Amino acid sequence: MKIAEVLFLLFAVLAHEGIGQPQYRYGLTPQTFDDYQRAIAADNSKELIDLESFIDDIVLDIRYATINNFTGERVYEEAKAYARRPVAEALRRVQEKLKSRGLGLKIYDAYRPYRATVRFYEIYGDTTYVASPYRGSRHNRGCAIDLTLINLASGEELRMPTGYDDFSRAAWPSTSIADPEVRRNRALLIEVMSEEGFRVNSSEWWHFDFRGWGRFEILDIEFPELN
Repeated sequence: MKIAEVLFLLFAVLAHEGIGQPQYRYGLTPQTFDDYQRAIAADNSKELIDLESFIDDIVLDIRYATINNFTGERVYEEAKAYARRPVAEALRRVQEKLKSRGLGLKIYDAYRPYRATVRFYEIYGDTTYVASPYRGSRHNRGCAIDLTLINLASGEELRMPTGYDDFSRAAWPSTSIADPEVRRNRALLIEVMSEEGFRVNSSEWWHFDFRGWGRFEILDIEFPELN
């Protein structure tokens, strides 16, 4: 066999195994689809659930499937929202509580492949607002949700302190708000999410982590593989 043929075969093997891929150069080795399938066969709580089909009247506005996000790039192939089974079940309970008020949830982002976290870090760099690729994101574990409240009848978002992905102190849930309506809306979102096991992120009013996230692995599975 010629040297060129040997090198070609070696490169093909390395590419298939994911060795040397840039998204893994920060010291983490996330689970890929085959790893994930073995994990959910042993523990079905680790399954990623399609929120749109699982929760009645849930609304998706998956910004990273568009260019309407802080990167200015289309990061996701599809506008999908997945979360681990216990997270999805908790969100469904939140939605049921909100319906009695004529309100519902709009999801901006949920499970996020690890490679997207790497891309965000390489674009922005400041880990106050994007996760470190050395540790990964709770989004990568299927245990973080970016969302807001909507009026179910009109579909309109309730007024909040900032828009989504606002990288300023105004987005911190601890920042004082003069407007009483906005203050009530933020407090309601944090309250209903907290009741079902979520904790708001200290720098983003829209970002909630599910308690117990540490038992779920970091994943690098793109949405078409989950369909």
